[in-house]
Order: sequence, then structure tokens, then C-alpha cells
Amino acid sequence: MRRHVPTRVLLASLALTLLAPLAASVPAQADGPGTAATRPVSQRQVALATPGDFTGHGFDQCVAPTQAAMDTWWKKSPFSAVGIYISGDSRACRVQPNLSAAWVAAQVARGWRLLPIALGPQASCQPRFPRYKDDFTISDKPAGGYATAAAQGTAEADHNAADAMAYGIGPGSTLWYDLEGFDLTNTACRESALVFTSAWVTRIKALGYVAGFYSSASSGIKMLDDARTQRPGQFALPDRIWIARWDGAVNTSTTYIPEDGWRPGGRMKQYRGGHNETWGGVTINIDSNFIDLGAGSVARPEGRCPGTRLGFWQYPTLSPTSAKPTRVKVLQCLLTEQGTYSGAISGSYDAATIAAARAWQASRKFTPTDTFEKRHWTALLSAGARTTIKRGSVDEAVHRLQRALNAAGAGRFGASGVFDAKTETALRAYQSRLRIAVSGVATPQTWSKLQRGL
Repeated sequence: MRRHVPTRVLLASLALTLLAPLAASVPAQADGPGTAATRPVSQRQVALATPGDFTGHGFDQCVAPTQAAMDTWWKKSPFSAVGIYISGDSRACRVQPNLSAAWVAAQVARGWRLLPIALGPQASCQPRFPRYKDDFTISDKPAGGYATAAAQGTAEADHNAADAMAYGIGPGSTLWYDLEGFDLTNTACRESALVFTSAWVTRIKALGYVAGFYSSASSGIKMLDDARTQRPGQFALPDRIWIARWDGAVNTSTTYIPEDGWRPGGRMKQYRGGHNETWGGVTINIDSNFIDLGAGSVARPEGRCPGTRLGFWQYPTLSPTSAKPTRVKVLQCLLTEQGTYSGAISGSYDAATIAAARAWQASRKFTPTDTFEKRHWTALLSAGARTTIKRGSVDEAVHRLQRALNAAGAGRFGASGVFDAKTETALRAYQSRLRIAVSGVATPQTWSKLQRGL
């Protein structure tokens, strides 16, 4: 180990010592986009348990993008999570001109899930490392059961945690160690890497973080899974794995390891390597990832129209001679919210309900009619804030979107409140039909079309 390491470890330990009282005194908070930016930086240090429970799309890029790029991609791209290289002497992007505690806070306030990555010492047989003159690899000396490698793992965890805290990413968050692909058949290289990882995991968890590990499916990931199945209990294993397998399959599976490991809620996969993507006119070179972590995206209670079922696969036309009571109750409830109906939620398509429906139609520039048709349903069910939502979102707007897509004939699914694969497929079909940008993201433009009953 090079002489600079003890100094770095000392600084890391000092930073953790200074921040420890803060971590102990401020309770961890649940995910809450829109609230982090209003807290002092000292409170945000422990408030961001990122990425939390989430199922959806993410991207990673070595240099953290500019704020303008992140804002555009939030509005236009299908991605809700972003990988950022926050630590490690071996990373190619040591210089991060955009990354700061303020940048982190701004992304979380917007709604982004962060994937903080550390790329420190690499396997001794990885030919691309060391990358710099002051860089070093994992020691493959077997003395003391690879004791030097273990010490390196512990020291690196201290360094990574200190860097995370400096960026406002506090305990409870997942830190990902990036171990690039290596020759798994090289025994000393593999075993030292395994010991290093075990020590890193042990230390990072002791510091209050969730331990994540990124590597290629055929080397680092298989190394850990072999340890899990063939040498259970001998090594500390990460809580979550990030599989690099560029097979184009948008899932968290790989043929290199069985399906039982790190499930449920412990996997994500980088399914496509470096390529350019352009959203909203902004191009970034990225890797693409599918994420399924924790409990996944879980619906939040909606709290609307207690006792009235709002979600259906279809919303047929209502007329004075043909009206399903279950759908009339939906209409009466929503018109009450819109301020045009004040009667009982009876399920009867009576004169008062028809008058309220006509008043609402006129207010939305529809020609008033005694029938309530598909276009009316689409507009009424989607009424509300034009919030940007995408795969993994659990905002109340998801309920509105799902019901409106069913009404528009773009989908046939339950309005679960979770923006899942079925919702994304239906939204893409709707966007394609209306010849607007097909992104699978409910943009203000998409909401505008729905709220016009198109």
C-alpha cells in the first residue's frame, strides 16, 4: 500500500468523527421529493436515504451532468435514477465540475434517485489498473489470509463514506463499490478481491450505509454468488448487487448466476453499455440500467372519494337511458371535486347529475350534452396538476394517468397507483397514436392531450 493511504484514511476517519454526532442526532427521513432543498445542508446529510424503494429506469455517466441537463432529462427522459461517481482514486472522472452537496440536494428535491458509486482499488489482474501514478490495486499477497487486501477494503470504505457525507449522502443510502471485470480463474487475484470486498462491506455497513456492489456478471458478480452458494458465512456479502450484463434485456436477470440470490429487492442491472441518448435536445453518453430495489415502488394511499371505487378497465358512455351505477358514482364524485355537483353519490344518472356534467363540459369547452362519452371521461379522469411522472413514480397523478389511459382505450389494467410496465406500455401507445414524442413519460404535453379528451 502506498504511503499516501494512511493520510487519506486519517482524513476520512476525521471526517466521519466530525459527522458522527450529526448522524446520531438527526433521524433518517423517508423519500420526499420537493422537501430536501428547504432543509439546511446539515440536516440533508442524513435525510437522503437514496435510492430507497424503487423499480424503474436509471442511467449512469462518469461526469455528473449539469443542472440544466438534469432538469431537461427529468422532464423528457424515462429515467428516474442516476449513477454518480463520488469517490475512489481509480475512477476516470476524478474531476467533477458539477458535483457538489448543492447538486445532490437539487436532484433529490426534483425527484431523482441517486446511485453513489465508488471506484477505488481494483483487482490485481485487471490490466487497465492502476490508472494513475498515485493509484494502486488490491494486494494479492496471501499472507494472513490476504490481510493487506482486507485492510485496504476497510480503509477504502472509510474514504468512500466520508466522501458520501461530504456530498450530503447520509447513512441509510446505498453506496456502490465498482469492481471492474477481471480474470476469475486467477486464484490470488480473485481471492484477494473477495477479501477486499468482504472487508469493505463490513465497514460500510458498520458506518450505517447499505452495501452495494457493481461488477460484470461473469467476474465480480459470479465471484460473490459462488461465495454465497459454495462458502456460506465465510465472507460478508453486499446487501445489493448491480449486474453489468449488456444483453439488452430490461430486467435484473443474468445466466451467470441463479435467480434466488439477492431477491427480492436486491438487484439492478446495467443492460446496455456506453451510448448516446438525446432527450429534450440534450445528449448524454450513458449506460442504461433497470432497477428493482427494496420493496420496489409502492403505491401511496390516494384518499379520494372514500367508499367509491374509481378505477375500472373501461368507462362506457353514460346516457339517460343507459348508465352503469358504478360509473355514475365515479362521475358524481369527480364532479363534486370539480365543483359542479353537490348531491349524493347515489349512482343515479338523474337530472342533477346531468346538469352538473353539462356544466363541467361547458367549463372545459366541450359542447354540453346529456351523454358523457369517452372523450369526457378521458379529460375528467386526468384533470389535475400536469406532474411529470414516469416508470417507478407513485404520485397521486399515477392514479389519474392510469384511469385516463383506460378511458382513452390505450390500456386495460387496474389503476394501482404505481407507474409500472403496463402503464408505460399504455402511455407509449397513447403517445404514438397522438404523434407526440414517445417517451413513456407523462409530460405536460401528454397531460394537455388527455385533459382535452383526445
